[in-house]
Amino acid sequence: MKNALLLTLTGAILGAVAASFVVPPMLSWYTSPGGLPQGAAIPAVVQIPEVIRYATTRLLWGQAIGAAVGAVAGLSVGMMFGRRTTPIVTPPPAP
Repeated sequence: MKNALLLTLTGAILGAVAASFVVPPMLSWYTSPGGLPQGAAIPAVVQIPEVIRYATTRLLWGQAIGAAVGAVAGLSVGMMFGRRTTPIVTPPPAP
């Protein structure tokens, strides 16, 4: 049980770390405008607080999802490899 808990926590931490590297490029790809020629100016009025709130919210959600997926993966590994079968002990024959 202890090993399953350690693997679950390790998986959650690794999932959050992996999401920290994966989510920012996905956010930049998702929010980049498409269909514009290279070098074209993009006229935009930007509300900086809304942009910051959007980006941090998406990053935190991505980390939470990554941690949950990592925790489930760690728990699965802990359950698969942590099962120990106890040997069946037969009682000695009566004299």
